[in-house]
Amino acid sequence: MTLPCRALALSCLLAAGLVAGAAAAPSAEVPARARPKAAKPATKPAAVRADDAPEAVTYGRREDVMRFAAETAERLQLDPDWVAQQLAQARFQPSVVRFIMPPPAGTAKNWAAYRARFVEPKRVRAGADFWALHADTLARAQAQYGVPAEIVVGVIGVETFYGRMMGGYRVLDALATLAFDFPSGRSDRSAFFRDELAQFLALCRREALDCRQPRGSYAGAMGWPQFMPSSWNAQAVDYDGNGRVDLIGSAVDAIGSVAHYLAAHGWQPGLPTHYGVAPPVDSTARATLLAPDIVPSFSPAQFTELGARLAPEADRHDGPLALVELQNGEAAPSFVAGTRNFYVVTRYNWSSYYAMAVIELGRAVAEVRGLPVAAGR
Repeated sequence: MTLPCRALALSCLLAAGLVAGAAAAPSAEVPARARPKAAKPATKPAAVRADDAPEAVTYGRREDVMRFAAETAERLQLDPDWVAQQLAQARFQPSVVRFIMPPPAGTAKNWAAYRARFVEPKRVRAGADFWALHADTLARAQAQYGVPAEIVVGVIGVETFYGRMMGGYRVLDALATLAFDFPSGRSDRSAFFRDELAQFLALCRREALDCRQPRGSYAGAMGWPQFMPSSWNAQAVDYDGNGRVDLIGSAVDAIGSVAHYLAAHGWQPGLPTHYGVAPPVDSTARATLLAPDIVPSFSPAQFTELGARLAPEADRHDGPLALVELQNGEAAPSFVAGTRNFYVVTRYNWSSYYAMAVIELGRAVAEVRGLPVAAGR
């Protein structure tokens, strides 16, 4: 599997049944790498007070932080003193630790509720205005990268409500907290966040940014598309041609970068994201199709052999499909047959609920604008 979701947003971190919405301080689906056993932080942050926030403690000259600074400086060819100075300004954020925790046990996933949060009139109208303002850029990105405009519009709409909700945490603080004081009680992702912190320092040095200034989600995602630093460094593009990549201030750069990100993760032009499907009645056959989760693994013929009924247009599909289950709380679940392009959308956030919200928001905006929908079925 391609490492999922180096773009990690405040709103996109939600899978249905976690807590949805930026205002609700959601729990996070953290990008999956290795998942070592969770461990308690070895030490507490050094008790050094930040001048502009007396209640917050900075990392000061904590031994493990300074060791990380030296290693990062050597690996990324950065000035060691500069790296140490930046990290010494990072502040421990208790709320980041709270928000990264998983939801309470027994929390039911609910696609209908999740969808309603994102595919709703205000966001759809904002998406239509965004599309009207950036129609030429969206058309250019679609022509260049093959990613339909409605998918790009859907991503930016789910991620940040078209720039309205980009997060208020200092990225330096959020990443340092999760890099050096990741909480026990869930799979330890501190290695992932240490890498993202290093990437953030490299980004700030390259772009001559004050490391204290960029703000984003509690997980360190930034800008209109909520890219993690590694995604910014690898896939962000200067799409407005002004000589710098600015995902915080330039919607045009964000459009090009989202399209480039999805193309780099394998988007296939002209391929639908999903088809309608009725799952097998037989529980064993259904379990067989569900076992690979969102990874396309079965041909249309295998779907049929196992008792699933695909929508007629899937008969012409050439390639594997995944039976995607979307739970609806106590109501019956919904199902779609996801293609490789559905899987690509989940590389932005490893959640079928997220992918469907992106697809359906983009479709709703296209319909408001009276435009044909290219991505789904």
